[in-house]
Amino acid sequence: MFSKILIANRGEIACRVITTARKMGVATVAVYSDADARAPFVKMADEAVHIGPAPAAESYLIPEKIIAACKETGAQAVHPGYGFLSERASFVEALEAEGIAFIGPPTGAIAAMGDKIESKKLAKEAGVNTVPGSEGEITSTQQALEVSREIGYPVMMKASAGGGGKGMRLAHNDKDVEEGFEATRREGLNSFGDDRVFIEKFIENPRHIEIQILGDKHGNVLYLNERECSIQRRHQKVVEEAPSPFVTDKMRKAMGEQCVALSKAVDYHSAGTVELIVSGADPTGESFYFLEMNTRLQVEHPVTEAITGIDLVEQMIRVAAGEELAMTQDDIGIDGWSIENRVYAEDPYRGFLPSTGRLVEYSPPIEGWVDDGEVQGKARRGIAHGAGSIRVDDGVFEGGEVSMFYDPMIAKLITWAPTREEAADLQIEALDSFRIRGLGHNVDFLSAIMQHDRFRSGELTTGFIAEEYPEGFEGAPVTDDFRRMLAAICAGNEFTWQARAQRISGQLDGLQEVTSEWLVKLGDTRHEVVLGEGHAVVDGERVDGNCNWLPGMNEAVATTSPDGEGGDRYGLIVERDGNHWVITTRGASHRALVVPQRLAHLESMMIEKEPPDLSKMLICPMPGMLVKLHVGEGEEVQPGQPLATVEAMKMENILRAEKQATISKINAVEGESLAVDAVFSNSNSRNWRIITG
Repeated sequence: MFSKILIANRGEIACRVITTARKMGVATVAVYSDADARAPFVKMADEAVHIGPAPAAESYLIPEKIIAACKETGAQAVHPGYGFLSERASFVEALEAEGIAFIGPPTGAIAAMGDKIESKKLAKEAGVNTVPGSEGEITSTQQALEVSREIGYPVMMKASAGGGGKGMRLAHNDKDVEEGFEATRREGLNSFGDDRVFIEKFIENPRHIEIQILGDKHGNVLYLNERECSIQRRHQKVVEEAPSPFVTDKMRKAMGEQCVALSKAVDYHSAGTVELIVSGADPTGESFYFLEMNTRLQVEHPVTEAITGIDLVEQMIRVAAGEELAMTQDDIGIDGWSIENRVYAEDPYRGFLPSTGRLVEYSPPIEGWVDDGEVQGKARRGIAHGAGSIRVDDGVFEGGEVSMFYDPMIAKLITWAPTREEAADLQIEALDSFRIRGLGHNVDFLSAIMQHDRFRSGELTTGFIAEEYPEGFEGAPVTDDFRRMLAAICAGNEFTWQARAQRISGQLDGLQEVTSEWLVKLGDTRHEVVLGEGHAVVDGERVDGNCNWLPGMNEAVATTSPDGEGGDRYGLIVERDGNHWVITTRGASHRALVVPQRLAHLESMMIEKEPPDLSKMLICPMPGMLVKLHVGEGEEVQPGQPLATVEAMKMENILRAEKQATISKINAVEGESLAVDAVFSNSNSRNWRIITG
């Protein structure tokens, strides 16, 4: 066994590897860029080596710096995590030349499976079902059009070395190919150093299923069941679970055996994942096809660990050290259900645009990197976990920054419970207590998914988000009963707030007692609330419940039982904004004005500030770099025409004209960094002006 290993990565995956290595008694070395000098993984490691500036191309992606750090510290092996150098065969060869072990698969397997074009050929030879598509690289837009027409729309254009949702474009027609082919090539080159592109048929009603593979250097290869990763946005996974609600025992066996055959065909060892696309339109479940093999640890590996009890990082380290797997295929079972939600620095209320910046407040439902059976961690946050468990994998800290240089993921929230319904319920409770301030995040959106009837039924496809939120996300829907409960909570909070104010003033004598009768203006609705002991009467209907909020608390728990014990539980994030209450729970924020009923006739006279009219401006919707200007001064543009391309979080975003207009002046320049909400352009009835704000 190794005595010291180096982790050639950052963030939560570096923390994850360090945690397991520590349990194994193996010392760890972290490498870090300027941007990560204060990051948690640097503090967690036994040693840390600085390797360069913030951009990955100048630090984490330079093999020579990783090897130099190994020599400096005496690290015997390197765990690559995922991304960066994890699937670069030349990096593995360079390590081996220096006598440093790679905690991952052999170079031959990485090279064969890392190239999507070649891997598809190998999969066919190994007897694995493959998706119809081009036989090799597509070199021009014209060729892309010809191949797409031959296959038949819709098609998917993919960078050969792509992954993680980058370097992929869905095309429904010739126009999509003409606009997207070169962008796909650029993303492949910028993110992976490879601009080759191939094209595949897009499977209708697709489900994304992947099989976890684990092999050793002695020829043993196992499949550790499947994960369902169908809920995606722009081909980036958002929710993962194990097992899949769609896969039967027969399907699992067929998929697993094909994936093992492919792994053996390339002499695979270590952890790896074979990604499959399954036609949800086929009730037999037999229409599954090979997509790609990821020759590394997956982001979503915790859900497999949760249902199998196998620490995949530990197995990777043991395999790299030459040990034989201690289990057989018959030992692999399925215990309960696990769901993982990826908490991203992106704003679902603004079209899921990237949101970089400082984490002014970061408070997950439990601390990351603690024993997920530690009851104290959960109970402190008011989580009624029962028989389930909660795990948070993160690599950020309060006061730290989510940088534009790296992936926008803040944390992974993993729950386990005996059943899928219980695991989802536990996600909802935990998300209610996930507090993030300072930048946009998708916590509300994740909670809305967990509550969605279609998710609960298991009827998933990769089009779930686009189909269920075609007009964007505006918060989880609210029932009338839930709205009445919120009105009661806000009235109760106002009562507590005013009662405390009177006690502090010391002038209670002679003042009118704080009333129990309130008018609550909640969004566009108004509710009359009369507070009682352990209940309230809202619009004439009794609402039983209890809320433990007290002044100074920014979190609280509400229950539907009068004494606070039992009933449904709701984690609340509570903020006082001027004379309004803002309650965030169950996937939405609710703003309420609460006034005594005796003053209700004055409520309509209260002036509310109108938001500024931005309809004549094109606002830069995200922080990023202006990659390309598509227009020039004096040019007339039509609705939908591309105006500029902004790159953020390694993804290109095209900004389009919303109306017919003429460009009057251009002040922005390609290569310029833009802040979120910078005024990119404005116009009168006919004229646009491109500016940076």
